[in-house]
Amino acid sequence: MQIMLSAGFILLVVMGGIFAPDKMAAVLNDLLAVLTRDFGWLYLWMVLALVLFAAFVAFSRYGDLKLGGEDEEPEFSSGSWFAMLFAAGMGIGLVFWGVAEPISHYVTAPPGVQSGTAEAANAAMRYVFFHWGLHPWAVYGVVALAIAFFQYRRNGDALISTATSALPWRPVRSLSGLFNGLAVVATAFGVAASLGMGALQINGGLHAVFGIDISKPWQVGIIVVTTAIFLASAVSGVEKGVKLLSNFNMLMAVLLALAVFLFGPTVAIIDTFSNTLGNYLSDFIRMSLRATPFRDSNWIGTWTIFYWAWWISWSPFVGLFIARVSRGRTIREFIVGTVLAPSLLAFLWFSIFGGSALTMQIWQHVPIAAAVKADVATGLFTMFQALPFGLAMSVVATILVLVFFITSGDSAVLVLGMMSTGGNPNPPARIKIVWGVLVAGIAISLLLAGGLQAVQTATIVFALPLTFVIGLMVVSLWRALREDWTAEHLRERAMRRRLREMAER
Repeated sequence: MQIMLSAGFILLVVMGGIFAPDKMAAVLNDLLAVLTRDFGWLYLWMVLALVLFAAFVAFSRYGDLKLGGEDEEPEFSSGSWFAMLFAAGMGIGLVFWGVAEPISHYVTAPPGVQSGTAEAANAAMRYVFFHWGLHPWAVYGVVALAIAFFQYRRNGDALISTATSALPWRPVRSLSGLFNGLAVVATAFGVAASLGMGALQINGGLHAVFGIDISKPWQVGIIVVTTAIFLASAVSGVEKGVKLLSNFNMLMAVLLALAVFLFGPTVAIIDTFSNTLGNYLSDFIRMSLRATPFRDSNWIGTWTIFYWAWWISWSPFVGLFIARVSRGRTIREFIVGTVLAPSLLAFLWFSIFGGSALTMQIWQHVPIAAAVKADVATGLFTMFQALPFGLAMSVVATILVLVFFITSGDSAVLVLGMMSTGGNPNPPARIKIVWGVLVAGIAISLLLAGGLQAVQTATIVFALPLTFVIGLMVVSLWRALREDWTAEHLRERAMRRRLREMAER
């Protein structure tokens, strides 16, 4: 029932964005102002707490517990597993923001930093590491761990509510249906935000390669065509569709990054990585809790709070999908694979693309900042135009975003299908098709209601209630980890005692 209500609510938002875009944009903006002013601190504290919790669990005695039976082996190879979780978690965003975000921070620097200076360039890179590193992957990793733990160790359903089942409080149990409904809404809007950005980036790529107009009709058409493609992939299943596309896209991403590294300012990229990693680690806590109570600035709300809300809204989708492909791994292996490894890859990606863009903007005067100011989706292609084989890179980047669009979409409809069928790991094709159409409808309606800004606003608004649900999931997981470790420890002690008694006889 709650799932049907969630689908109905999503449909209302879609219709509002199509038939009354100005009114819906005004409502979303009013809600955004209230949330960033009054609840920004909540996002900051919650995400930092998830980072610390992930680190503790990975390197504690609980890290040896396995997600499944003690003799189970992982279903997918480490390479395919990593490619799938990375494609589902951040694919489109990395390509979209790889150039645009560092340049945006350079032009409009964080509070306390003068824009357009060397200090602004350093701050820009430090904050992209912050926004795309350990914090987002800890959100994904902890939510995924909670779902996988209760699904594979306690034979629960693949649902958000199952991850709160270790809590003894009756009011929490009575709200389990609401938790699943909130997860559906947050997932739908979080994925729509990514698909909306993907459409903008594909439009920018087609403009760079073929000269087509950058316009909303083209963006809507891109969403419609790519939705048909990812639904075909989703219907074919995880093994055939998502796995093959994720592996292909991982290879494409590596080749594109390698080309920029070799043909771009290679030494500057290496220096950028080293310098930024040091700055990121030294300022980790300060950035994690930074607010601006005594400054008239909305920079933190526009960037950090938006990203934290975006990761939270994506966490049920990415969490359920990662759990779906992670059976048989230990908790320590799981955390390292879902938090540390992807963070390092994100650092390398932004060092290559962001470091190149800033170097070319500052020292070679390539007009990347002007392109980003005019349209954030075109900054990447402006940089490519100044590099050897730039046209080929633009083609590869456009294909990369297209395939990331497809992998995000088919992963999303799989997860939404699982949620709406009581946790069925292989939901019927017709359910996937319904959810694919609804998610595409959200992306289209939000683009019509205000473009990227409306997409970002909706993400922050619908992520807030899910923040409290994630808090309950962490408490439930902590209780379950202690219970299972104690039970396993007692079994091992009993086994050793029996072996000792047999030896004495």
